[in-house]
Amino acid sequence: MARRRKGREVHGWLVVDKPAGLTSTAVVNKVRWAFDAKKAGHAGTLDPAATGVLAIALGEATKTVPFITDALKCYRFMVRLGQATNTDDAEGEVIAEAPHRPADDAIAAALAGFTGDIMQVPPKFSAVKIDGERAYALARDGDDPQLSARPLFVESLDLIARPDADHVELEMVCGKGGYVRAIARDLGETLGCHGHVAWLRRIWSGPFEAGEDGVSLAEIEEGAKDPALDRLLLPLEAGLTDLPKVVVSAHGAARLSNGNPGEVLSSEAEFGEEAWAEHQGRPVAVGIYKAGMLHPSRVFNLGE
Repeated sequence: MARRRKGREVHGWLVVDKPAGLTSTAVVNKVRWAFDAKKAGHAGTLDPAATGVLAIALGEATKTVPFITDALKCYRFMVRLGQATNTDDAEGEVIAEAPHRPADDAIAAALAGFTGDIMQVPPKFSAVKIDGERAYALARDGDDPQLSARPLFVESLDLIARPDADHVELEMVCGKGGYVRAIARDLGETLGCHGHVAWLRRIWSGPFEAGEDGVSLAEIEEGAKDPALDRLLLPLEAGLTDLPKVVVSAHGAARLSNGNPGEVLSSEAEFGEEAWAEHQGRPVAVGIYKAGMLHPSRVFNLGE
């Protein structure tokens, strides 16, 4: 018999303003412990040195994680020009240097080549798997992992500031799977001067913003194990804002809860669109809307 997972049935989203120095997994574990939650997961890894939005789903909200993972995200970061590191960030060892420093207009012109649908080779120190092993583990053992280029959509990449000749601050909005460290590395190569990330902050991820929604880890730890901590949670449906909503009848909600198509009373969705269903202010399911019915793909069990 499978061992039953301990913890409370708590559902919703917590937007942590992640501090530098912790892995995303460590933050998720702290949150799960603080809320005494049965289940928790995050929607998009941040490097340990990075700060900003780490969206953590608790309980049934974990079923909405893919909708945040797939959403656009915004990063603000500083590129250190003139140096390449083996990790493509300030944590690594400097492996190459160059005296050349490009002018602002040259940088702005180069950024255009990193927008739209591009191909990007992940950093050698990354969690990408090669023959079942993490690239970073191979790199730490002295190997030279060869990573294949991957597609990435970059909506925008803008020059924000140039505090001095060695540094340039950028802001990028991109889809899932992007490595900011790879952008800094490749930009430096394009400009003929090398480059790596000096610091990185995720400003927003899908509907979640650091300034408006972010909660510090200190506040979470201070209120740990107190049910009053639940006040910090955003509702499960906060992760579904990119989907149209349908309202279902009581009978439709009951059918959806059992995994069957349910009757829709009103709909923001077009025929064949993915949508989420609500009944009396509570999310019931996600599915495909067809001819007055929602056909469920994910069902939420929020209890009473």
